Amino acid sequence: MKKNRHELVEKHVGWFAVLSIVAISIGGLVEITPLLFQDQVNEPVKDLRPYTALELEGRDIYIREGCVGCHSQMIRPFRAETERYGHYSVAGESVWEHPFLWGSKRTGPDLARVGGRYSDEWHYVHLMDPRAVVPESNMPGYPWLDERKLDGRLTARKLETFRRFGVPYTDEDIASAKEDVQGRTEMEALIAYLQSLGTSLR
Repeated sequence: MKKNRHELVEKHVGWFAVLSIVAISIGGLVEITPLLFQDQVNEPVKDLRPYTALELEGRDIYIREGCVGCHSQMIRPFRAETERYGHYSVAGESVWEHPFLWGSKRTGPDLARVGGRYSDEWHYVHLMDPRAVVPESNMPGYPWLDERKLDGRLTARKLETFRRFGVPYTDEDIASAKEDVQGRTEMEALIAYLQSLGTSLR
């Protein structure tokens, strides 16, 4: 009986692992490489602006508090999503995001277009006690954010780091960063960040 050639790979773990890695690598390169050369992936959308110093600090608080674990920031191009959340997300909105905060879980609603939909006061009440504005919410409150003050000690360095990644911060932006956030509360910063989301493309 003729021996099956597949057995040479399937019965040798080392060969199987090596060839699996080669196959996955080739597939990944075929999928990813073209994206590196497409303008729609690498060019910012028309009205995209960098985060202000306060918004950038708010983004860090959003990451620190684990908001990305329950909220996505990527609207898929399906009718059910666009009718609820707005225009689907496009790559040009995220060219200055490091890291991306697209997320994949929606315990809470998608936030890609939340900027400007509610007032600062609404966000404040919602973050202090979510059930005060959304009775069925299972989101925890974040009252400590209203007590903690930003010192701005590292804000300028954060802007400098993002500028190295291609975000167009000016020397003036960096020079005034500490002063722009110093003494503001973490709550103010997080609200500023939320109010900036999705405003470049509606």
